[in-house]
Amino acid sequence: MAVGKNKRLSKKGKGAKKRLTDPYLKKDWYDIKAPAMFNVRQVGKTLVSRTQGTKIASEGLKDRVYEVSLADLNQDEELAYRKIKLRCEEVQGKSCLTNFHGMDFSRDRLCSLVRKWQSLIESSVDVKTTDGYLLRLFCIGFTKRRPFQVRKTTYAQTAQIRQIRKKMVEIMTKEATTCDLKELVQKFVPEVIGKEIERACNFIYPLQNVYVRKVKVLKTPRFDISRLMELHSGSAAEDAGIKVSSGATAAAAAAAAPAEQAPVVGAEGLEEVEA
Repeated sequence: MAVGKNKRLSKKGKGAKKRLTDPYLKKDWYDIKAPAMFNVRQVGKTLVSRTQGTKIASEGLKDRVYEVSLADLNQDEELAYRKIKLRCEEVQGKSCLTNFHGMDFSRDRLCSLVRKWQSLIESSVDVKTTDGYLLRLFCIGFTKRRPFQVRKTTYAQTAQIRQIRKKMVEIMTKEATTCDLKELVQKFVPEVIGKEIERACNFIYPLQNVYVRKVKVLKTPRFDISRLMELHSGSAAEDAGIKVSSGATAAAAAAAAPAEQAPVVGAEGLEEVEA
């Protein structure tokens, strides 16, 4: 190569190096707020770049989906196998207001239910709540040994499986179409729908471990800020949320509550009444 033809070889040190800066200096932390249907409202924190030019921070936060364990939301380790999805719908100040966006089972819980010598029955149905949410519910159940059964296996016949699946669809549709999303989520926690299916299918074939294992939100209604604020309504004192109790606990509490006693009227009171 001829000398002087490539002028770039002689200019090695031209220009200063680009200064490295910490990317986290240009970001802000926001609080994730769960709806009032859960006990714990403060879920965690999320990160987003600050507003710069036409890029607004709140727009980057909206529609983010967070997956949280129900054990953390309700402070109950027995519910750790349920995973709840929360979707950010509005940003107010430094808080992201979320709404229910789905539910799922953890893999280890699902694998622990599947065993040999029994039938696995699954069904799914699309339902629409009274407030306009279109959901897809997935149900799972397993056959159970009858009392004093000698046979090793508990396989259901194909006709029985079809009947059980039909019952599952009927009960899920009835329970979901007669309430709004908030009431439906409160039914998922104590497993009201699973117990109802188990009771209804007992005459066809005894079932066990019946759960609504998965919920997908297919379509949401037009965004309404007032409806979202109702889900997050509550003062600072009520920031712990609403406790959801199972059906058995509620019945026991009602039985334990003392009955109201009628007021005792003395002899002087009777004389005044007669007068």
